Amino acid sequence: MKSILITIVCITFSLLMNAQTADSVKTTESNNLNNNKIEKEVFLVVEESPEFPGGQDAMMKFLGDNITYPKEALDAFIHGTVYVTFIVEQDGSVSNVKVLRGIGGGCDEEAMRVVQSMPKWIPGKQRGEPVRVQYSLPIRFVLHGAPKTEKNKKNKSKK
Repeated sequence: MKSILITIVCITFSLLMNAQTADSVKTTESNNLNNNKIEKEVFLVVEESPEFPGGQDAMMKFLGDNITYPKEALDAFIHGTVYVTFIVEQDGSVSNVKVLRGIGGGCDEEAMRVVQSMPKWIPGKQRGEPVRVQYSLPIRFVLHGAPKTEKNKKNKSKK
């Protein structure tokens, strides 16, 4: 079980995605209008990306220590990557956690549970001010020696 968690941490680290594409960096001339927009707007790209306290290594350790492979997924030999998106708020808290693409077997719910339990992040900044930033994170669930089932073949062929 420990090797499963270590593998999850290692693979997730290699697939870690930072803040997304450059569609939402907006500039306006009016400071009053600008400040109101910054408070409510969710950025995809910012000058300073949000960061898990302690950096990526600390996030991988947190995920490894807190993810429990769901029994239903173990019994059905379900493995793959759950893609989760969430917002890092101006105060560093995590909100709006959603699964973008899941694999079932309880893995989607486990990924959401662990992300929701994360400590406050160092918030992202735009023009020196903390802003709301959307962040996406792949969380990989791996079973060593899993038999080849139709579902596993489908998961493998999607990659």
